[in-house]
Amino acid sequence: MTDNKTIRVDKFLWSVRIYKTRSIASDECRKGRIFINDAQVKPSRTVLKDEIIVVKKPPVIFSYKVIEPIENRVSAKLVGQFIEDLTPAEEKAKLDIRQSVGIVFRDKGTGRPTKKERRLIDRIQDDILDLDGG
Repeated sequence: MTDNKTIRVDKFLWSVRIYKTRSIASDECRKGRIFINDAQVKPSRTVLKDEIIVVKKPPVIFSYKVIEPIENRVSAKLVGQFIEDLTPAEEKAKLDIRQSVGIVFRDKGTGRPTKKERRLIDRIQDDILDLDGG
């Protein structure tokens, strides 16, 4: 399909729906959150078949194997034909824990939390994450 084409890593990450826009994918490369074969990459780095891409989206570190480089964005159903998700279950569990802790219930009409209340909420959330190994 794309045997002799060179596909940029930022465009590939956008094509397989890891990032919503190509500019976000480029920014993440520049911030040093994208690794290919354990080396930090620039947005212009080309992607080859069978390479391992590591994407750091705190608190989770995702790993993907490139099955076939692709240039154009594909539907979510077809993404499995181009990348294989190698992310361990422990990493995905971090995301579930983070999402469950993120909701704080407040009584109706109490308004926004004060600075003191915000610090208390943050401290409680940090303690919960520490207990869960996050």
